[in-house]
Amino acid sequence: MGRSKKSKARGAGGDDLLDSSDADSVGSSSTALSDLSISYATENVNSHEFVLDKYIDALYEKRGSTREAALASLVDAFESFMLGGLVENKYATLLSLFNTSIKKGSTKEACLASRAIGLLSITLGAGSSSHETMVESHPQLSKVLQTWSDASKMISALDCLAVVTFVGATDLAETEVSLKAMWDVIHPKSGSNVGTVRKPRPPVLAAALSAWTFLLTTIGSWRINTDSWKEPIAFLSTLLGAEDRAVRMAAGEALALCFELNLLDISPSEDADDDTGVPGSSKGKLFLDMQALKAKIAGLASNLSAEAGGKGADKKNLSDQRDLFQRILDFVKYGKCPEESMKIAGKRDVLRVASWSELIQVLASFFQWFLNCSAFSHVLANFPLIIS
Repeated sequence: MGRSKKSKARGAGGDDLLDSSDADSVGSSSTALSDLSISYATENVNSHEFVLDKYIDALYEKRGSTREAALASLVDAFESFMLGGLVENKYATLLSLFNTSIKKGSTKEACLASRAIGLLSITLGAGSSSHETMVESHPQLSKVLQTWSDASKMISALDCLAVVTFVGATDLAETEVSLKAMWDVIHPKSGSNVGTVRKPRPPVLAAALSAWTFLLTTIGSWRINTDSWKEPIAFLSTLLGAEDRAVRMAAGEALALCFELNLLDISPSEDADDDTGVPGSSKGKLFLDMQALKAKIAGLASNLSAEAGGKGADKKNLSDQRDLFQRILDFVKYGKCPEESMKIAGKRDVLRVASWSELIQVLASFFQWFLNCSAFSHVLANFPLIIS
């Protein structure tokens, strides 16, 4: 499917490789697709499909640099145009090839393939195809996270897992599986056969927090037993004291969302034991613990919103931190929701958000390109919460 039957020139070692004319063809195809403006006239569709098939052919090659070039061109094509009409009948082939690149390719190839899977999922939109994309890519992405690969490879896998789950998940159980895979990176615990607990590097930890928080926006009014959130929220609060500013800010956004989803709330009626009804029992203690946790988070947010910049401090990042935690403090103390207005590229429309869930979605690094993409208006319907 998508794989042409043309003969391949063989290298000295007997491997199937693109000869110089094939390599030039892939390069010229990339230029051709980048220069074309998408039109669904029959002749242009046929032309674009021919170029897409050239990329698919290149992904079968044994030379890693050839596959990397094809992946980079595909990512560029996804980010520049709407390819839905071209990939619907080829997504299974593309997905299989992308997964192979993650499994066997170099770090660069795996990162490009992860991004390509995410973009493929968004292009397909919600439905059976994107659900299959999530199901088929999840095992390979999870393996990358479990084996603690190269940091850039882990970050790409986290971003991809967030996107494919966001678009393709059909129920909360599927979302939970991805949330757990991300949380195991955020807060890894020692297993029975593991001597030490691995700690993620700051860039990986910040990416995992952002991906986890992004997916958490999709649970809506769904409510898990509050007791099950005590430990995660308590751990997130400790990350507000992390040395890395990006980690502090990502943890702050996660906690703001937890407040918005009322995951720290216990009603007064719960301040009694389930069986005995005696105040001050286990649920009463949980109520007090959550209140103390709220106060702790508010205090830390207040400190971070007024943090003084030391010598050599990055003023831009420090200003961003102060602004974020002032918003968090205003929300925790006064219920003031964050508001943001963003212009959509090529349109007069302005995207307005007025909740932490919406803000976290539109500011996610892996969706930021939409705001600068002329095709944004065509795919906006793939964002269930933003357009609600």
